[in-house]
Amino acid sequence: MNDKTSAYIAHVRSDTPKSKQSLATHLSETGQLAAKFASKIGLENIGAVLGLLHDFGKYAREFQAYIQSATHYIEQDDEDWVDATLLRGKIDHSTAGAQYVWIELSNIATKAGQGEICGQILALCIASHHSGLIDCLNEDGVDEDGNTNFTRRMAKPDDKTHLNEAIKNSDQSIKSDIDQKLTKTLVVEMFTKIRTMITLSNSKDSLLSKEDAFTLGLFTRFLFSCLIDADRLNSAEFETPDNKAHRIAQQRYFSWEIAINRLDRKLQSFGEDKPIDKVRSAISDNCFHRSADAPGIYTLSVPTGGGKTFASLRYALNHAKSHNMDRIIYIIPYTSIIEQNAEAVRDIIEQDGDPFSWVLEHHGNIEPEKQTWRSKLAVDNWDAPIVFTTMVQFLEVLFSGGTRGVRRMHQLANAVLIFDEIQTLPINCVHMFSNALNFLSHHANTTALLCTATQPLLDQLPNSEYGQIKLANNAELVDDKSQLFADLKRVDINNRCKPGGWQSEEIVDLINNRYQTTKSCLVIVNTKAWAKTLFEALSNTVDSDALFHLSTNQCAAHRKILLTEIKRRLAEGSPVLCISTQLIEAGVDVDFAHVVRFLAGLDSIAQAAGRCNRNGLLTDQQGKLLSGQVDVVDPAEEPINSLIDIVVGKEKSRRIFDEFEASELLSPPAMDAYYQYFFFDRQADMAYRIGRDTLFNLLANNDQNIGSGINKKRHCQGKLPFLQQSFMAAGKAFKAIDAPTHSVIVPYGEGKEIIDELCNVNKEFNAGHFYRTLKRAQQYSVNVFPNVWHKLQDSGYVNEIQEEGIYFLDERYYSDNFGLSDTTVSLQRCLSL
Repeated sequence: MNDKTSAYIAHVRSDTPKSKQSLATHLSETGQLAAKFASKIGLENIGAVLGLLHDFGKYAREFQAYIQSATHYIEQDDEDWVDATLLRGKIDHSTAGAQYVWIELSNIATKAGQGEICGQILALCIASHHSGLIDCLNEDGVDEDGNTNFTRRMAKPDDKTHLNEAIKNSDQSIKSDIDQKLTKTLVVEMFTKIRTMITLSNSKDSLLSKEDAFTLGLFTRFLFSCLIDADRLNSAEFETPDNKAHRIAQQRYFSWEIAINRLDRKLQSFGEDKPIDKVRSAISDNCFHRSADAPGIYTLSVPTGGGKTFASLRYALNHAKSHNMDRIIYIIPYTSIIEQNAEAVRDIIEQDGDPFSWVLEHHGNIEPEKQTWRSKLAVDNWDAPIVFTTMVQFLEVLFSGGTRGVRRMHQLANAVLIFDEIQTLPINCVHMFSNALNFLSHHANTTALLCTATQPLLDQLPNSEYGQIKLANNAELVDDKSQLFADLKRVDINNRCKPGGWQSEEIVDLINNRYQTTKSCLVIVNTKAWAKTLFEALSNTVDSDALFHLSTNQCAAHRKILLTEIKRRLAEGSPVLCISTQLIEAGVDVDFAHVVRFLAGLDSIAQAAGRCNRNGLLTDQQGKLLSGQVDVVDPAEEPINSLIDIVVGKEKSRRIFDEFEASELLSPPAMDAYYQYFFFDRQADMAYRIGRDTLFNLLANNDQNIGSGINKKRHCQGKLPFLQQSFMAAGKAFKAIDAPTHSVIVPYGEGKEIIDELCNVNKEFNAGHFYRTLKRAQQYSVNVFPNVWHKLQDSGYVNEIQEEGIYFLDERYYSDNFGLSDTTVSLQRCLSL
């Protein structure tokens, strides 16, 4: 190449004049970041190798001509210019580095093929850094020559990968650094870590167990995460240099001691005037005293209204300080709880003048599935001291395909994970979740705290072949759980289910009666259709100022306004009748005198009860404390056949109603019995069934794949088994089977301004501005299930924003009462925007 193109380029910044990042700089800096991330599990050198080799193929002349033409670093009259639009995505720059590490480590003479296993894992990460982890075994299994999908990739011809050319053209400092690291010492270091994770047997009849194979896949994904985040972060910081300054400022000024002092001052301001305040204080103190315990998986089983949020925060802050951990991550089922809890924590921990933001919320699904360069820069990598996210996002980090979610996985290491309302964990993810948590706890210095009033028995699962949670010794942070539940009992559960069920008119009459008696009534149903039906029926008899409807068809900003008004009216004693789906029952801080709950699982009934007499303030005319009342009813008609969790939950709740006295329905023994029945019935679903196979199996030993026999052959030869996972197929199946939702920005309040802003953003992208706008958009988005999404798309009710994979809703399809609608909302009921 001529002098103009002799400097090997990794990226070109979109400024004037165009700034370039040399390939040597990008590889070196990415290696440093990946080394830092991998050092969390003691594999700093492994991370460095991944960073140094991931873009090694960019040293090829063909790629340099492409990138410099694409970025107009060279123009059309240059002899090396090519039509980049025809070559986009067609030049392989990932395989060269993968082949390099595979060849070098495979040829290192180590016992039983240890070099091959280490080489395979690192090669998988490098080869996959644009596509997401590829399949080791794909659906074709093994070809007639005995090659798998992985070995075929490693055998890709040099005229396609340009490995030899890249070696010849590479900067001497980069090549030297790589070769100094790719030694037997590296293999020993990496395999020593692997040996702590899996059990290897000398028996020729014994291969890796499903649990061990699954763990090895998680280990590979963790290293992949270190590479992906390092690569994306370095690219983003080259494009927007201020990003690096912000990251360094956070590292310089961050201290857990500051956050602890601020929380302690807040806790000291709380009074203990009421009996419940004393119980909450005792729970908090207990969490503080246990925070010095060793990292592990713990449970915090506290009845609703017991102050879990501040108690768990106190535990997490002090535990993180004691063990020098990097961050605290709250994983919460519903955005409504995230908004509430994140705001509460932010008000305590953050202060004006702080050089960084302590609290990060990440709960929207605004990020486009197919990322452009602009949207890649806006993706969050959870680099904040305290992160609030959803269980859906957490599971995406661990099991989704592609590269968007996985880049955050390394942030789960050396961290405290607080799972609020853990009972909402999707049943099909139970085994995968349990094994992932075991991996993080036992091999990545992570502590997990499972918080709920209705603790599922994740350490007592019926199918042990697929693994279960391995709790720490003395795992429960509450000293006497049964006494605590007795001390915090504030409601009576009334089983009003009857043969044939309740007709809608009867349910409306019951609600009217309870509301007229107490002027403070919450109704929780299982479906949006029932919520709408009851709201419309009751609007004929209840004053509009007192009647509220809540569902996930309303955006977060809309629900927040409604909940604020509900809480205000409850606090001042004004009448309130709220009709809601189950989004309100887990963790939302509201206190009603009466609750009507449609029959569901006992865990849901217990959570609903937590919204009744929450603060123990109900009294009669003489000032005597009273119990709140929770009526459980079963509607005669309820279209929930597709909601299997609810169907099975209803059946098991009926069994508990028959076996326990009414006064015992919320007790730990009743809940344990419920989960034993529920889990036994659902054990076949816990490994994420997909057709005749399971997602767990695809991510473990993949023994139903026709190519899985390759490991038996290797084992008979005295060699360690190769990885056999179908990572990419599993990632696609996880999204498909989990009925992924599509996020759409709705024109509610500020949402219309955000839509206009995103539609009109300048093509010369300002990453910071786009990031901030997307963050604002999360509050004005609604997640839509596929059947509704297709109807909206087919009818033209949603529009894409500048081909970014981000959509907004036509304002005619958003109602002030019910939120997003797939039919036109009448003009009288449209929001004024």
